[in-house]
Amino acid sequence: MTDLNKDVLTRIKSGEGINLDFKHSISDTKKIARSLSAFANTKGGSLLIGVRDNGSIAGINSEEEYYMIETAALLHCRPEVKFSFKNHIINGKNVLEIIVPKSFELPHTAPDHDGIFKAYVRVNDENIVAPKTLIEVWRRKKKGISGVKIKFNDVVETLLKEIYENGSISKSHFIRIAGIRSAEADKLLINLMLMEILEIEITSTSVKYKFNDNFEYKVL
Repeated sequence: MTDLNKDVLTRIKSGEGINLDFKHSISDTKKIARSLSAFANTKGGSLLIGVRDNGSIAGINSEEEYYMIETAALLHCRPEVKFSFKNHIINGKNVLEIIVPKSFELPHTAPDHDGIFKAYVRVNDENIVAPKTLIEVWRRKKKGISGVKIKFNDVVETLLKEIYENGSISKSHFIRIAGIRSAEADKLLINLMLMEILEIEITSTSVKYKFNDNFEYKVL
């Protein structure tokens, strides 16, 4: 067994996660497009095709599977998701690895179950629809918009103090304690993320905002 194959087996034993997804086979190019876009929009990652969810090796026909991946990346991802690939022979079976780098052309979108194109992010071993605040940050950065001005008022102070005291805050909680509308909350959260004061924290059940690691909040 080659060192490369040993590395793949070690990764398989570690299980699926933010950078790794197993696919027994590919039967739905739109579904696989969601995985490609999620990897590209997050930290990059690999699809191991020919591996069951439990980590056992099923093997695949690499030419057919590669064609379906190419179709997903070209036709069902907007913009196209770039990828490279490797073929691994493990226990006499072929496993196709699709390697997706983190993209700088965010956001990449793919069709949901109803055919509506949405941006996805990778959260642990799931593909989650990206919050609209994060999508707007991506779009503004793509246009070169990074410097913004905000008025430091009671609303901003309320937000920062709440995060300082509790570690993070949801948009709905922010709206309640600040007494503002959803659109106003979105605008402020987006601007603070662009200023790298806040960063977004996404789980399968919640979206919260916390201080960027490089930001130090000083209590007045």
